[in-house]
Amino acid sequence: MRLDWSQIDTVLLDMDGTLLDLHFDSYFWLQHLPIRYAQIKGWDFLQSRDFLIDTLSKKKGTIDWYCVDYWSAQLQVDIAALKAEVAHNIAFRPFAEQFLQALQKAGKKVVLVTNDHRSSLELKLSLTNLGDYLDAIVVSHDFAVAKEEQAFWVDMQQQQPFNPNRSLFIDDTADILSAAQQYGIKHLRHILQPNTQIQREVTSGYIGIACFSDLNTQLQQYLVQKGILQHEY
Repeated sequence: MRLDWSQIDTVLLDMDGTLLDLHFDSYFWLQHLPIRYAQIKGWDFLQSRDFLIDTLSKKKGTIDWYCVDYWSAQLQVDIAALKAEVAHNIAFRPFAEQFLQALQKAGKKVVLVTNDHRSSLELKLSLTNLGDYLDAIVVSHDFAVAKEEQAFWVDMQQQQPFNPNRSLFIDDTADILSAAQQYGIKHLRHILQPNTQIQREVTSGYIGIACFSDLNTQLQQYLVQKGILQHEY
């Protein structure tokens, strides 16, 4: 289903798995941290990985699940420092940067809406030019509540007012899209392959985005119609 860009003023964008390749986060939590934690504990890799997966899963969907400070304290390791060790994996998803550039040309308000901890956010902003394309950044940790909960959207509205009926929200997590839908956000899109190295089957019921190139084509056609672009490229 095509988006009617004339009906959208604000574009709310998740970061990890949406604009940025989830490979960095997946690799860190499922490979790098288990390796480093095994070294610290004197365990083998499988013992370390199984322990971490079980421990982390108990907090899924909560603000603690995303909190670097929480896991640093729980595991007694410096999560931020360990993330920096594999920061070379931080990268845009295909055509995401071009999509952000087109949104700027279209004059849409672009707001990053993330559950990521500020230490990780700052690392990613320092290694990409993502911040150049944003009008605002909303971090769930500032509200002590994750995007999965209605309280987040209420608090966000106070900090960064937007019209839900004229907003597009793109995320890679179905539960978060459901929370946004419950709040009243009209236009929703689901990223189908947040980690470019892993193919997944998605049956969330939300309209999917396989690649930003599809949205880019639509948006460029809108820019031509508005006279902002002389031709499609």
